[in-house]
Amino acid sequence: MKKIAVLTSGGDAPGMNACIRAVVRAGIFNGFEVYGVKRGYNGLITDDMERLEMRSVSSIIQRGGTMLYSARCLEFKTPEGQAVAIENMKRRGIDGLIVIGGDGSFRGACAITNQCGIPTVGIPGTIDNDLAYTDFTLGFDTAANTVVSLINNIRDTMTSHSRMSVIEVMGRNCGDLALYSGIAGGAEVIIVPEVPVTAEEVISRIEASRSKGKVSCIIVIAEGVKDFESKLEVIRERLHADMRVSVLGHIQRGGSPTMRDRLLASQFGTRAVELLMENKGSRAVGIRNDQIIDMDIIEAVEMPRKFNKELYEMAKILAM
Repeated sequence: MKKIAVLTSGGDAPGMNACIRAVVRAGIFNGFEVYGVKRGYNGLITDDMERLEMRSVSSIIQRGGTMLYSARCLEFKTPEGQAVAIENMKRRGIDGLIVIGGDGSFRGACAITNQCGIPTVGIPGTIDNDLAYTDFTLGFDTAANTVVSLINNIRDTMTSHSRMSVIEVMGRNCGDLALYSGIAGGAEVIIVPEVPVTAEEVISRIEASRSKGKVSCIIVIAEGVKDFESKLEVIRERLHADMRVSVLGHIQRGGSPTMRDRLLASQFGTRAVELLMENKGSRAVGIRNDQIIDMDIIEAVEMPRKFNKELYEMAKILAM
């Protein structure tokens, strides 16, 4: 194996640049030529890639986003698109591919290995933390810290005016971002897709909080929760609440990665290169119990996710 490539696919996540840096420097250290593919799988289809050197990745460890850019590619999901991508890789002599992204990106990497035998390794890069095989995904810690900072700012205003604030965070159908940031931000109520709650339950919690002297309230809600608008209206009317809703949106994806994400990116990228050196394909890198692990990429994607119910119950106790 002489040449390897790296791409970022799907939604961007803080730490992707740090991970690219690790792949490039670990790859060159171990004798590889390393190529960066632009705009995810689109770049494989359009042959938009360039050789990266040590200095190509200088001063990017602290930057959010991805220097290789990212995109979703519907064409790559077709056999024809995959054939073009594989042909471009073969023509350039690419012997291995590292993909930084989420579950869809992992499936694309596996398709390449299955069709042509080129080893691929997936690195979990998503703020959603929705891949069950790894305790944490790259970018989750930074996104959670961003949300906590914003909760702090919003709480100042809500306390000053004795108001209720509803803060919607990202995460798709995974409630981890809401749960972790809600606990760290001292939210009175956390609502996630994994644990259905009624408007009556939320009202009861808020009333209990008010009875203890609290004059403001923070509700953190995950974007994947269904029909929450109607529940909020019931809560507003029953409590006669002066309620403000803040949808944080893509501000959660940007920003300089935390120390934890920079370290994780460095570990993930280095391990991915090691797997290619061992000629191991269709592997996914992750972290479990503070140890870097790898496993079959499809097993990783299909592993059922377990929501941390104990942490959720603890949050309700501490919110009082």
